[in-house]
Amino acid sequence: MRIGVFAMATIFSTSVLAGELPDSNTLEQDAAVIGEITLEKLNVFDLSNPDENNWLYRLANRLHIVTQDKVITKQLLFRSGDTYSTRVVDESARVLRRNRYLFDAEIRPRRYENGVVDLAVVTRDVWTLNPDISVTRSGGENRTKVGLEDTNLLGRGQLVRLARTENVDRTSNSFEFADQHLGRSWVSAFLKIADNSDGNSNVLSAVRPFYALDTRWSAGGSIVDDDRRSALYVLGNEAAEYQHERDYVTAFGGWSKGLQQIWVRRWTAGIVHDENRFSAVLNPTLPAAVPDDRKLVYAFVGLEIVEDQYETARNHDQIGRTEDFNLGSRLSASLGWSDKSLGADRDALMFSARASRGFGSLDKTALLLSMSTDGRVESGSARNAHLTANARYYRTQSRKRLFFATVAATAGHSLDLDNPVQLGGDSGLRGYPLRYQSGDSKLLLTIEQRYFTDWYPFRLARIGGAVFADTGRVWGKNPLGSEPYGWLSNVGFGLRIAPTRSSAAKMIHLDVAFPLGGDNSIDSVQILLESKRGF
Repeated sequence: MRIGVFAMATIFSTSVLAGELPDSNTLEQDAAVIGEITLEKLNVFDLSNPDENNWLYRLANRLHIVTQDKVITKQLLFRSGDTYSTRVVDESARVLRRNRYLFDAEIRPRRYENGVVDLAVVTRDVWTLNPDISVTRSGGENRTKVGLEDTNLLGRGQLVRLARTENVDRTSNSFEFADQHLGRSWVSAFLKIADNSDGNSNVLSAVRPFYALDTRWSAGGSIVDDDRRSALYVLGNEAAEYQHERDYVTAFGGWSKGLQQIWVRRWTAGIVHDENRFSAVLNPTLPAAVPDDRKLVYAFVGLEIVEDQYETARNHDQIGRTEDFNLGSRLSASLGWSDKSLGADRDALMFSARASRGFGSLDKTALLLSMSTDGRVESGSARNAHLTANARYYRTQSRKRLFFATVAATAGHSLDLDNPVQLGGDSGLRGYPLRYQSGDSKLLLTIEQRYFTDWYPFRLARIGGAVFADTGRVWGKNPLGSEPYGWLSNVGFGLRIAPTRSSAAKMIHLDVAFPLGGDNSIDSVQILLESKRGF
């Protein structure tokens, strides 16, 4: 296979005008054979654009290490000599777009002659060596982070991060390393070591996932060692505390016959060791509320069914970049049995299930539905059981305006003390303190009028905005005994800043929210500054 590389090619650098090339359906009907695959790797700034051709952006391009060829080619699901498949080409572009170090990816024909089609893989890098400095405020509390990260170390697609984080729960000094393609494989490796003010947290995992619809097997495992102080809240204030130590180990394997027409069925089996130990906090500052210890050791089997029905869109949850949505059906379920003979402290049936489906079209009106449940059955009774339902509605009004609404509901039953259902400024009710209400069930409704502008200051970030209203409530008693307040609502407006040149890949939210209820201690105006993955 011959691969040509154009590190600074423009996005329209094809040997034949696009209008002269057959479309994907024609190439597939003609059983075209893939010939030369050319990588067109765009740097952070396009120097052919006068607005981006200045000394600072030229320096940034010179200092930036463009993603290595092998990092891109090993993620392609096709090779030279394969028969052209629209599905495989489109899925390869989706795989590339999942990488934080790429702003966008597109694959299209460059030349078609004598039944052979040459393809161009066009990617655009973003700046990946970033000072990781942020100040976040939500629910009346601040979170600061100072660190340094590179999400594409030496152009190899690896992440390295050093960070110091301070929030309402703890101060943490951490190191992270991640490689989505260990060596030249599809094995995703992750390591995190954190020294916290209330304990330590270490994570190690290695997983070969079902990385594509036609992937035939997966396998992996992870280890989590975590020790932390946790608190229970009343009206947004800490009211009780406990120490939580967790040892979690899992290993699994999966198999599939791959994509059959538009459906994929995947089986998974594995084993889990999940031990949770609770105790009073040393040198406590609050009353103790200590959950019961749990040790679950179980084997499990799972089934996942996926329908291939992907769409791309722009200006929905992001600003000015390609977004991938699967509107097809997706079902997954797993069952496991925890047994004392395996070292568990109880016999229990472990269960989880999830279903999702999309309706309509993202070009006009789309409704995305999802539902999930999980928990365990002990002595014939459900324990720590959740049933969650979510609906997301998008109505495209124009290229610059979109109406969005979401309804999220959770019903809990016999919840563990360390797993309450919470609602507040950190979970969607933007006019209230974090963890303001706790119980065993909740409902949250949000409507937003989203705006997308053409303002592109310094060619560094896209700008948008929103006017919103949230309303929600919690049912059931707080684990500490307080009653919920009933329905709570807020209205507000916000600014959205979406960086386009950085791999931080988070949108900056600046929201001003006005609570319409609650107790007298709540400020009449809440200002929130957050970084989120989407709008």
